[in-house]
Order: sequence, then C-alpha cells, then structure tokens
Amino acid sequence: MGSKMRKNAREGRDKCPQKVQLSRHYIQLDDDASTSLQLEAEVFLSTVEKVEILNPGAVEAICGINDANLHYLEQMFGGVVFCRGNSIMLDCDSHVKRQEFRRLIHNLEGVALRGGSIQPEHIHHFLDEEVANGQYVAIPHGQRVFPRTPNQAQFVHSVRRHQLTFAIGPAGTGKTYLAVALGLAELLGKRRRKLIFTRPVVEAGESLGYLPGDLTQKINPYLRPIYDAIEELIPTELLQRLEDLRQIEVAPLAYMRGRSLKNCFVILDEAQNTTRGQMKMFLTRLGEGAKAVVTGDLTQIDLPRQTESGLLEAHRLLRRIPEIGFIDFTSEEVLRSPLVKAIIDAYESET
Repeated sequence: MGSKMRKNAREGRDKCPQKVQLSRHYIQLDDDASTSLQLEAEVFLSTVEKVEILNPGAVEAICGINDANLHYLEQMFGGVVFCRGNSIMLDCDSHVKRQEFRRLIHNLEGVALRGGSIQPEHIHHFLDEEVANGQYVAIPHGQRVFPRTPNQAQFVHSVRRHQLTFAIGPAGTGKTYLAVALGLAELLGKRRRKLIFTRPVVEAGESLGYLPGDLTQKINPYLRPIYDAIEELIPTELLQRLEDLRQIEVAPLAYMRGRSLKNCFVILDEAQNTTRGQMKMFLTRLGEGAKAVVTGDLTQIDLPRQTESGLLEAHRLLRRIPEIGFIDFTSEEVLRSPLVKAIIDAYESET
C-alpha cells in the first residue's frame, strides 16, 4: 500500500498539488485531502513506526548531513526512513524491526543531546549492541561478530548454554554464519580441541556422478559455503594452519559413521537433507565435552519422495528435552536482502 501511495503522490503532484506532498524522507497530508486518500494514508501509516524527538537539534544530528544517516538507516532496516517535523519514522512491515528502530533512535537522541556527532558507524555500533544484548562472539585472531536480530542473540545464548542446539529457519537468517563464528571462538579460545563441519551430500536436481574429478573433487562444491564463512571470519593463512594441524575438519556426513566425537565443536549444516537414520547416527556420535549445532531449512528438503527428513523428525521428538535448545527463525529475520525476504514470503504463501 505504501508503494501505491507513493505512485499516487507522484502522479497527482502536478494535477492536485494541495492533496499530498510526499518525498523520500518527508510526508505531509493536507486536511482537505479526499476520504479515499485519507484511508490510504491510514493504511500506509499502520506500517510506520513514529519516534518523536523533543529537541530540534537532536533531529538534525540524527538525520545527518544531507540525510546521510537516514539513508544508512534504510539500508540497515530494509524500509523507508523519513522525517516529519520533530519525528523520525520507519515504514517497514516487520514489527520486530520497527521496535528495534524505536530503541535505536532513542539511543541516538541521547548521543545528540550530549553534544556528540552521529555517523553511520555509530549507528551500526548502537544497533549491534542493542540487538546483541551482550551475546556477541569474539573470535581470537579474528573478528567480533554481533547478532543482528533478537533470535540470533537467543541462538548465541542457547549454543553457550546447551550441549546441542537446533537452528531452523529460512535461508539468509545467519544460522550457519553464527554457528561457524561460535565454533571458531571455541576452538581458538582453546575450549575445544577440534572444529568439525559436516553436511549431507544430497543432489539438488543435479547429478553428483557427472561432476568432474575424483570423489573429493566432486564433494568439495557441496562444502564450499562452509569455507566461505570461515574465510570471512579468520585469515586464510590461519585456516590453512588449522587444517594442517587437523584442528578444523570439513567432511560429508557419511564420514561421521562409527566415530566418537569428544571435546569437539560440531556443526551439521543443511540438516533438512538428512534421513531419519543419518540424524540419529549423527546425534549419537556426541561424546564427552562435545558441543553440537544443527542448522537447516525445512522448506528446502531435497530428499527423494516418501523419505522423511531427519531434521523434521528430530524437531518433533526432541523439542521437549530441556537440555536441547531450539531456535526457530522466520522470514522477517532474513538479512541478505529485502528481495530475498520477499521471495521467501512469496513461496511460503503458496504452501
């Protein structure tokens, strides 16, 4: 509805200039606007979080030079951010993001009232601290990773508290990335002797047998996303050294059979493509001092028909065990791009 209102505003600006004035960061609706346009505005504003700032100087500081901070806030929240009088507003469908926006603006208002300047990097810092609630991941010799959503913060807390944690939700919610960061922090912090990443090798419409190379070369593309996450978090030379010392292992799930994993941090990724037997096999590998994270998306199961997902069964059977953590992510928490969220919502509406 917001986009429709913008279109009406653009088309009617010349024909009916007294009705609506609407730009990217400013909205005004005159009192004599038509009833239909007033109703349209009410629907539009139902998705808008309005944060009132009492000090006009604070408003200017929050907006930044040439509204640079408002543009940055749009990128962070995936919506339209604009100013009306002494109020700063976010037009976004996500209730979670609107509440985060309100808390962030109040934090920025405090900085402005104390005479501090506000730059995009300050906004990023406040947002990270607000959402993380102390649950950030510090990787020795690597980066500091902050949860970007409340559920991500709960995920970090759950992994630290439980021996086994399941993270289930759509692509782009940061499940694997955070799991990798937590695993690296445990390994490099010398709290675990080994970090193991595993995935089931399941063909998703392509034939594995026709890929070039030997077995290792055929399997490597399936494990590449894990390496991408590791290389983003620690230097490549450190990764190579850890692999040479066999402190990091990346292997297909089938290679886990018969092993006893002690004092390890283990990540099972793409777990929706495990069979019931594979999931049970993996979970019973956990030995003394082991910690495991299982991630997956129940909407992207590539198993043959009539084969039940091991992740689906585990979600049903194990959820009531208090020693096991379960974190359910939603499409509202997709961080890759607003477009990815829209695509996921469109597919989910058909199911």
